[in-house]
Amino acid sequence: MNSSHSKLTDWGLEHISIANHDTLLDVGCGGGRTVNKLAAIAKQGKVYGVDYSEESIAFTTRTNAQWIEAGRVEIRRASVSQLPFPDNTFNVITAVETHYFWPDLPAGVHEVLRVLKPGGTFALIAEVYKGANTTAAKLLEKYPELMGMTLLTPEEHRELLANAGYSNVQVVEESANGWICGTGRKPTSQLRTVSE
Repeated sequence: MNSSHSKLTDWGLEHISIANHDTLLDVGCGGGRTVNKLAAIAKQGKVYGVDYSEESIAFTTRTNAQWIEAGRVEIRRASVSQLPFPDNTFNVITAVETHYFWPDLPAGVHEVLRVLKPGGTFALIAEVYKGANTTAAKLLEKYPELMGMTLLTPEEHRELLANAGYSNVQVVEESANGWICGTGRKPTSQLRTVSE
């Protein structure tokens, strides 16, 4: 998992800005490689990883043992539907190769928005999407129920983020590999109703 997704993760992270002191979250941290990459980028920041799987939590903890010991990384068992963090906590949140397994994708994307700081960025990064011209995408489109996956087209990724309330939504495809990266920002201000 760590080695097979490494190039995809690097490509996806090129589409977002990460500052030295940022507080970051990787949702569905799997083997922990993305957490490790984020900790190396945000050298003065803090990185959190969450996953629903006990095995993934154990693997991520081993992969990031040095960062955890230094107090720079924290790993928790949690579901995207109930993230164990207060509102407006993170500058950047990533989800690499995981969002199509979420049980309620729109609700998960909305929950991520809750814990993002105003102006913060969310990035969905995946190596397959509906309509990609790859063998894997074509197979998964034909039999999505076998993997329990929800595949979206690039436009459906855009709509998913926009409908959840993200601004500056962008979707980038790497068609040669069938990769996709959808990003959005939490609006910095909400429209307020002024009563007279």
